Amino acid sequence: MSESTINVADFKAHENDTGSADYQVALLTERILHLTAHLGSHKKDNSSRRGLLKLVSQRRKLLDYVKANSEERYQKLLKGLNLRK
Repeated sequence: MSESTINVADFKAHENDTGSADYQVALLTERILHLTAHLGSHKKDNSSRRGLLKLVSQRRKLLDYVKANSEERYQKLLKGLNLRK
């Protein structure tokens, strides 16, 4: 399974940004891709699967927040992270 790499620094609002929703979504996406690749070869790892579902849910909530506040930022996130919606 090929894992695409994401440059999360592209989503920072400023140099010391660690809390903006855009940056958090990028970090979560990176972790989700890593766990997805892990579960490809470890199909019975149910604790990691549960963690993956929690991360996906958290990312969805953050994306909903961004969409409610700025449609432009939301579209930029979807395109930059190659997400469907």
